[in-house]
Amino acid sequence: MTAVESRPTGGGTARAEGTAGELESEGVANSGRRPIRPLVMGFVALTKPRIIELLLITTVPVMFLAEQGVPNLWLVLATCFGGYLSAGGANALNMWYDRDIDALMERTRNRPLVTGLISPTEGLVFGVALAVISTVWFGLLINWLSAALSLGALLFYVVVYTMILKRRTAQNIVWGGIAGCLPVLIGWSSVTNSMSWAAVILFMVIFFWTPPHYWPLSMKVKDDYARAQVPMLPVIASNKVVAKQIVLYSWVMVGISLLLQPLGYTGWFYTAVALATGGFWLWEAHALQARAKAGVTGAKLKEMRLFHWSITYVSLLFVAVAVDPFLR
Repeated sequence: MTAVESRPTGGGTARAEGTAGELESEGVANSGRRPIRPLVMGFVALTKPRIIELLLITTVPVMFLAEQGVPNLWLVLATCFGGYLSAGGANALNMWYDRDIDALMERTRNRPLVTGLISPTEGLVFGVALAVISTVWFGLLINWLSAALSLGALLFYVVVYTMILKRRTAQNIVWGGIAGCLPVLIGWSSVTNSMSWAAVILFMVIFFWTPPHYWPLSMKVKDDYARAQVPMLPVIASNKVVAKQIVLYSWVMVGISLLLQPLGYTGWFYTAVALATGGFWLWEAHALQARAKAGVTGAKLKEMRLFHWSITYVSLLFVAVAVDPFLR
């Protein structure tokens, strides 16, 4: 019995199980003659480096805000490296668990655990090793509060989101997104070894940013999710309903982003950037809703415009978080 076959039910299909089982055997069979460079690149791919870039964008600027200036460079590098290890471990374990449905989806079928480049056992050991190393790294070199937050983010992403929510509810990305919010708290705690309302506010910004950031992409690839029986909101609801939810979350997100200035944590520069970028976000969100209401589908829906802008938005907003202390 393969690991996939012994997994609790909740959305996987017999076809997925068969594919994963074949790949598992193939990966083991080829384990003795794999070229080193592709193998190394496969392990790097398990960490999802592009996603980790976003996590670091929300971590480092918060360290500047917590320091109210330039934080210790070694501390920044140590936090980033520990964060990469932790998030990489979470992503590797996510791909280990989801290899059956990844085999069914167009955008994930070339992942190393699906192609057989890396065996399931190797992926599991790699993910667990990164989880242990990153926790010890944070605890010994930074502080144990940051270590606990890092481990909590990893466990939340792997257990709560990947194993429990993803295959069972359309609220998966809403509550599962909490894992992606914790780097904000880690950035603050790495500098202060404490928490602050400023960190909580930015945590909430990312919490409400995550669904309207991810739902447009889900709208684009909803056939993939439907084939894998993953109930992302665009799979079970109309574009009109999804767009309405995007607008609601967007307004809350922008409103929360403006709380830092009246509470005394930031000055005019951050507020100006938050207003400008948030205003453009709301423009795009309402434009998407208008197209959805009009029954526009296919390429003309232009849902990816908001997805791409969401990455630019969070980058600019958090750069403003880092720059603002120097302009007060």
